[in-house]
Amino acid sequence: MRKSKFSEAQIIKALKDNEAGRKAADIARELGVSVATFYTWRKKYSGMEASDVKRLKELEAENAKLKAMYAESQLDNKALKDALSKKW
Repeated sequence: MRKSKFSEAQIIKALKDNEAGRKAADIARELGVSVATFYTWRKKYSGMEASDVKRLKELEAENAKLKAMYAESQLDNKALKDALSKKW
């Protein structure tokens, strides 16, 4: 996944500006992103503080690592079952 050129603090600030009454289109134009990107940020980060977003990123990275470990163990398990099921 591509790394965002915006920090969590910048995204949260943009969302707070929107909550304060600024239009999403104006904020998106100012940041140089599409309105769809802004609404994606709002969907993902609404109601969060910068520290919450940082924790969310850490949890997502840990989750991805655990999924990779699980997939690898499942492949090992399948290979062992296939080897044991053969008649020698």
